[in-house]
Amino acid sequence: MPRLTLDALQVLDAIARRGSFAAAAEELHRTTSTLSYTVRKLEDDLGVQVFDRSGHRALLTEAGRLLLEEGRALLESASALERRMRTLGQGWESELVIASNELLPVDALLQVVRDFYAEGHPTRIRLLSEVLGGVWEALVTQRADIALTEVSASGAMGISHRPLGQLPFVFAVAPDHPLTREPQPVKLTALRQQRWVVIADSSRSMGPRSSGIEGAADVLTVASLQAKLHAQAAGLGVGFLPSWIAQPAIDQGRLVPLKVAAPKPRLQLSVAWRPQGAGPAARWFVERLQQVTLG
Repeated sequence: MPRLTLDALQVLDAIARRGSFAAAAEELHRTTSTLSYTVRKLEDDLGVQVFDRSGHRALLTEAGRLLLEEGRALLESASALERRMRTLGQGWESELVIASNELLPVDALLQVVRDFYAEGHPTRIRLLSEVLGGVWEALVTQRADIALTEVSASGAMGISHRPLGQLPFVFAVAPDHPLTREPQPVKLTALRQQRWVVIADSSRSMGPRSSGIEGAADVLTVASLQAKLHAQAAGLGVGFLPSWIAQPAIDQGRLVPLKVAAPKPRLQLSVAWRPQGAGPAARWFVERLQQVTLG
């Protein structure tokens, strides 16, 4: 059973901040003798000397300074826990899980999370990155409370959605790729003869989907959007990339954009959630996410 108490740490903190037992006693509305007893008991319980009393005024020992530093961290944690419990008692969720499409620019989502933290809400946030059907599956199977997913996937009973925005794409290849020598727009027959780089569907139970082109001669499947970007820049294949991640690589000369006969339409994304049982944090995010700019 720990003998260290938060009360003793509060006393130690007050003495260190105020500079004397008397000033600390005034702040804590206690007597000086009560504080002296608390410190003596603390020293006896821990088996260390917290104050050096050999001089005119009591000074913290090395052990005392360490105890003060670690103790203040404990006091802050305890205060944060109290605030968290009070707000949770008002209905705030203990945790909110948001499943985001891998294609969504993460900075846009992180800005919303930053705003949430800035308002001091107690709910812990967990972000999941999913691909294709994996986003919708996370919401349907209740692994996630909110999903940033394709509108076309919506329609399950008990799930609502609001428009989030449209995500533009660009077809891009490595600068030395053979397609760069083809007349533009590149014909569909030429596109089908290429190796396409696609991201694996993260769905665990729903049928896997593909983001490539039907009838492609070969497919290279990777695990993430970053891996897809690097693979295309390395000349390992072709494919569409969200404009927000492709443009910097194009500006750096790592990728070359090409016009194609069958361009990929903008992807309409939405914020999807289960209204029944949604708490204040879920409602907050649903409202704020609708203001996100996808770029």
